Amino acid sequence: MDSLLLGTSAPLHLRKSPSLRSLFSFPCISIGKEPMEVDRWGSVRYQGRFTGHPHKFIDRSRALHSRPNKLFRTSAASGSEPEVFSSKSTPPYLNLDAFYRFSRPHTVIGTVLSIISVSLLAVETVSDISPLFFTGLLEAVVPALFMNIYIVGLNQLYDIEIDKVNKPNLPLASGEYSLRTGTAIIAGFAFMSFFTGWFVGSWPLFWALFISFILGTAYSINLPFLRWKRFAVVAAICILAVRAVIVQMCFFLHMQTFVFRRPVILSRPLIFATAFMSFFSVVIALFKDIPDIEGDRIFGIRSFSVRLGQQKVFWICVYLLQIAYGAAVVTGAFSPFVWSRYVTVLGHVVLASVLWTQAKSLDLKSKSSITSFYMFIWKLFYAEYLLIPLVR
Repeated sequence: MDSLLLGTSAPLHLRKSPSLRSLFSFPCISIGKEPMEVDRWGSVRYQGRFTGHPHKFIDRSRALHSRPNKLFRTSAASGSEPEVFSSKSTPPYLNLDAFYRFSRPHTVIGTVLSIISVSLLAVETVSDISPLFFTGLLEAVVPALFMNIYIVGLNQLYDIEIDKVNKPNLPLASGEYSLRTGTAIIAGFAFMSFFTGWFVGSWPLFWALFISFILGTAYSINLPFLRWKRFAVVAAICILAVRAVIVQMCFFLHMQTFVFRRPVILSRPLIFATAFMSFFSVVIALFKDIPDIEGDRIFGIRSFSVRLGQQKVFWICVYLLQIAYGAAVVTGAFSPFVWSRYVTVLGHVVLASVLWTQAKSLDLKSKSSITSFYMFIWKLFYAEYLLIPLVR
């Protein structure tokens, strides 16, 4: 799931990262004799032919090794002698670019902004913005980020074949990370998340981590009765539960009851944030599958985009967001604070107008355009979390 904490991002087709195919190779098939291409790490790839399925290529990679722990880079064009590089020069765990892509940065940004925004809802006076507040905020953000990486990483472990079609730039799909490396990363981050949450000692924080762990695992892992991402409604409920309910309620209660030691209060801004993000979470759950329809159809993921078609799901998402923005305008208009009234109404009118303008000009036949619009949806998501603390 690109994820529960969440969503998936666009494939960066124009961007290629160094491949470690010569270190971590997966068995492939080759048919006939195809033109040979030697990549920068010394792997010989044969350009595959169509296999009869309109969406699959079959290729083969053969690593060229003459001694252990050495890689040879060959210039196919010049026919020059191969250069020798140590295979230990770039260990997978030191490849920051690969880890950046593995962590799904758009979900990381969303997690940080959402926790900061919801935490600010617990602030009642200027004096609450204190070292105590920032300490409590850090205690919440760090384990949540660790859990975010576990969830998106686990999804990639079980989606390698799908991602080879939908998101070939991801480290596991491209071969930059082996299964062992990916497993070690997510296990380490899950442990660090729970350990940090236990060390902090906040029950609302612990429950946020635990429920996210359970739903994130059930969403992706391929076991009987699990892998809920296969079922469109259940997948949407998972994302809504985490993004709309758990994040808003648990992190607010962490600040309200654990940090500030105040009684539980379901304030008007908190109710607004939960309701608005329910709409937004459904939109993210629906829209994230629109660019991925090709791979989902091949591997039997019955998303709404596969079942209803890209165009219909796209406009459902746009109308849901417009309804949410309309409700936000009405909510802001009844604020007892003049400054909040103007900011909330004007801010949501601007966001709704920009959304409608972008939607009308989108080319639904272009995958790159759909992918770009999906990332635009995430920017609207970020913008909303900047407005939520101003709703009073």
